[in-house]
This record gives sequence, structure tokens and C-alpha cells, in this order.
Amino acid sequence: MAEAGSEITLPTLTENAAARIKVLMSQEDEGDAVVRLAVDGGGCAGFQYGFSFDHSVAEDDIVVERDGARLVVDSMSLEFLQGAEVDFVEDLIGSAFAVKIPNATSTCSCGTSFAV
Repeated sequence: MAEAGSEITLPTLTENAAARIKVLMSQEDEGDAVVRLAVDGGGCAGFQYGFSFDHSVAEDDIVVERDGARLVVDSMSLEFLQGAEVDFVEDLIGSAFAVKIPNATSTCSCGTSFAV
């Protein structure tokens, strides 16, 4: 986690991301779930993030809320996601959640892989 005395900057949800999370929760009938964002080793650049529905929130999870949408990040993933912005983007080739990670030193064209 962060060093003693350092400030933790929580991830944020954009208005578009919050709206999309609420739509997905409704479409998938996951009303009692949260959306979990987690970082794992792997991917083209060394680490990758992924989203999933989860029906539990651990004591050390961080919960980010906006406009009724809830995003959960575990304490290990928070190390990589400090100050990240979670957005939902739509363009000609498709739509997806996009995570802008300020401490990433590089990213891959796949859109979910990064290095720190």
C-alpha cells in the first residue's frame, strides 16, 4: 500500500461510467451486486485490469460511488489504481470502459494492459 504519511488518491468514476454501470446492473439483473475493478499480472505491458460483478465487499475494499453506481477496488489493486479515472467511451469501433491510470509508464494498444 502507500508509504506511511503519503496520501491515497482514490479512483474516480465519470458520469458516463456511472450511467453505464447502472444500465449493466439493470440489464444483467445484478441489483444487489457491485462492479469490481481489479488489477492482475499479465497482459502485453505487465499488468492488466478487468471488471466483474461481485456480490460481496471485503472490509479492506475501497468503494467509489457516483450517481448511485458503485465501483469496488481491492487494497492490492488500489496500489496501481491511485488517481485513476474510470470512463465509458463509445466510438465507431465499439464501446468499453476505459481506465486512465496516471502512474502508468506505458500502455498497450489492447486498452487493458499497462506498465508502472
